[in-house]
Amino acid sequence: MTVAQPAATAGVRGITLDADGITLSGLLALPSQAPCRAMVVALHGAGMSSSYFHGPSHPDTSFLDLATSLGFAAVAVDRPGYGLSARQLPQGQGIAEQAATLGAALRFLTARFDTGSGIFLLAHSFGGKPALRIAADGMLPELLGLDISGCGGEYAVPLSARDTHGRRSWRLNWGPLRLYPPGTFRASGSVVASIPPRELADAVRWTQEFAGFAERIRVPVRFTFAEHEAWWQHDQQAVARLRSRLSSAPRVVTDHQPDAGHNISLGWTARAYHLRALGFVEECLQWRDDPIRPTRGKQDRT
Repeated sequence: MTVAQPAATAGVRGITLDADGITLSGLLALPSQAPCRAMVVALHGAGMSSSYFHGPSHPDTSFLDLATSLGFAAVAVDRPGYGLSARQLPQGQGIAEQAATLGAALRFLTARFDTGSGIFLLAHSFGGKPALRIAADGMLPELLGLDISGCGGEYAVPLSARDTHGRRSWRLNWGPLRLYPPGTFRASGSVVASIPPRELADAVRWTQEFAGFAERIRVPVRFTFAEHEAWWQHDQQAVARLRSRLSSAPRVVTDHQPDAGHNISLGWTARAYHLRALGFVEECLQWRDDPIRPTRGKQDRT
């Protein structure tokens, strides 16, 4: 492991991860106490970077800082085609390839750092797609569960491979500007990145692809939809259909975050969302250690 970039704040430093010959960059934060409770790996959405999880405009929005303050190790990874891997993968990778690459990177990571009671994946938007595929393919035996925001099973708007950062995408990605701290959009230069072409092409096929592997997911999953989420269907019927596809998951939890837009971890309610996500990690730790866990039913809360 080598330092990839200067740390933005004390306690968070840049790292590189070897994913079977592909070099991924990211940010690492370790708690002051050891061992950590677990390691949370955060995967950003399309057109973003690992800095999405480190509060570029307000310290209260940093997931990395909050996680370490509560005893978790936290890693935000630049997905394949972003950060350092953009040179090796100028076209990016599709969902299945990203899952395989990220799986290799996480095996590299876990061989070198304490992961406590296991690995938990926190993913936003497109990052949720390879995260769900990693779980479906059983790539990480130590996987505790998933927390997915800004990603669902059915799009709410027609999607084409031409969708990028245009005016339409701005509204869908952000929602009302009042939801974000002052300076968010001035600071977005450290967060926003170009979307690799293969990623865009794969996004169009997501509904069919997800339906093909969702039933293989066998860890707890939590989905959070922002109040002003516009990319995804998240009404009662759509949530019921989403849950029905995860027929093998021992728990499926769905939450709705008030006063939030699609980019939930950059807004004023980021801390509230992050606390709920870390609370779900705690629930997954308890569920794993519960000898009667197979008898538990699925849960849903809104």
